[in-house]
Amino acid sequence: MVWVTHMKTTVELPDDLLVRSRNVARREGATLKALIEEGLHLALRARERKSDVMPRIQPFKGDGLTPDFQDAGWAQIRDEIYSDRS
Repeated sequence: MVWVTHMKTTVELPDDLLVRSRNVARREGATLKALIEEGLHLALRARERKSDVMPRIQPFKGDGLTPDFQDAGWAQIRDEIYSDRS
């Protein structure tokens, strides 16, 4: 069995972003590929951290969450809030 560890893909970038990225890569002695990989890792890590945080729910009336949502995570609560927008 052969495992693929890398994939090639094409990404379209705005000209100014590409020029700036190439300049930074050149200045730091890195490749554009390495800079893009680093940026993706940082962006994904930030999003993963953000999605793991349960916001503090401050009820303004009543006793907080209904029993259906007492043990729900933020993703389930968010999905319910936006369920009519599908």
